[in-house]
Amino acid sequence: MSIANELAQNKINNESDSPTTSGCVVNSYNEWDPLEEIVVGRLEGASNPPRHIALLGGIPEKLYNLLLIGGGYRISQKWGIDLAQKELDEFIHILESEGVKVRRPSIDDYHRKFSTPHWSSRGFCAACPRDCFMVIGNEIIEAPMSWRCRYFERHAYYSLFKEYFEQGAKWTSAPKPPLLDSLYDKKYRVPKDGEPMRYVINESEVVFDAADFTRCGRDIFVTKSNVTNDAGISWVRRHLGEQFNVHIIETQSKQPMHIDTTFVPLGPGKVMINPKYIDIDKLPSILKSWDIFVAPEPVIIKGGFFNETAALCSTWLSMNVLLLDEERVICEKSQEPTIRALKDWGFKPIPCSFMQFNPFGGAFHCATLDIRRRGTLQSYF
Repeated sequence: MSIANELAQNKINNESDSPTTSGCVVNSYNEWDPLEEIVVGRLEGASNPPRHIALLGGIPEKLYNLLLIGGGYRISQKWGIDLAQKELDEFIHILESEGVKVRRPSIDDYHRKFSTPHWSSRGFCAACPRDCFMVIGNEIIEAPMSWRCRYFERHAYYSLFKEYFEQGAKWTSAPKPPLLDSLYDKKYRVPKDGEPMRYVINESEVVFDAADFTRCGRDIFVTKSNVTNDAGISWVRRHLGEQFNVHIIETQSKQPMHIDTTFVPLGPGKVMINPKYIDIDKLPSILKSWDIFVAPEPVIIKGGFFNETAALCSTWLSMNVLLLDEERVICEKSQEPTIRALKDWGFKPIPCSFMQFNPFGGAFHCATLDIRRRGTLQSYF
C-alpha cells in the first residue's frame, strides 16, 4: 500500500471511530440522540437553602423572604421529601422501562455547616445535576456555581465520575470561584416592568451554571443570567475551542436563571421557546432555518404548599422536558396543553407527575444529566 493510500485509509478509520464505538461510556453531544445512560439526582439529606442575596436572582421574592425563617433547616420527610420521592421513583421507573440505564449520586447531609476562608453556609440538595455539570462528548465539565449553598454539592457525584474517568471520560472542573461578597449586588432587587435589566452578580469572578447552556452538536446556546455572567460564558467558549460555536440567547425574563424554561431544543431543526421570555426576531440568525415551536401557557396548580410561590424555579417548568430520542419525550402529567402541543408537533409524550419535585429546583431536564446518547458530533445548521 502506498503512503498516500495508507494515510487515506487511516483518515477513514478515524472518522468511523465515533465516540459511541471508541469504548468511552460518556458520550453526549445534543439533547435528542437516543438516550442510553443518565444520572438522576437525589432528595435524601435535602435542606432549605440558606437565605442569601444570590437566591433572589432566581426565586420568587415571597419564598426568598420565607427563607429568613426556614433557610438552612432540613426539609421535612412527611411534608416535603416523601411526596417528591414517590414521583422521582416513578420517573426512574419510566426511564428504566424505556431502556435507559439510571445512575445516582451518593447520599449526603446538606444541613451540615461548611466554610471557606471567606464565608460559611449550609447546603441545599443534590436533586438537579444538570445545574452543576455539562457533558460535551466524552467530557464532564463541573460548573463554578455562584450560590454558596451549592459550593460542595459536586462531592455527591465524585465516586460516580471517578468511575467514568477510569473508563476513559475526560473530567474537567472550571476554576473554583472564591464567591466573595464583592461578587454580589447587596442592594439587588428584581427589576420592574420598564426598568433596565440588572443582575445580582457582576463580572468580578468567573461563574456559570451548566443549566444555562443547551447543546445542539457543534452549536451551544446560552443565556446570560443571575447565575451565569459574561466571564463564565467566555470561559466555556474558550475551553471548548474552535470546534464549537457558543451563541447567546437574549431573554426578557426579569429573573433569568437556566435556559431550559426559555429555549428548549427538541431535535434537529426544532426548538421550543417561551413566548414571555423570547423575542423571535432577536434569536440568532442561524435559527432562521429551524422550526420555532411556541410553548403553550403553563397550567398553574392552585392550592397546597407546592404552588407557584413555593417553587425554587419558574412557573414555566412545563417546558422542562426530557427527550429520550427524536420522538419520545417525558413531560409533566398535569400540563395538558403542553402534552397536546407535543403531539401536534409529532412527538410521543410520556406523562409523569413531578409537581412535588419542582420545589427542589426543577423538573425532568433539571433532575438529570445525560451520560450517553447514541450519536456523534455533528452540525445541524
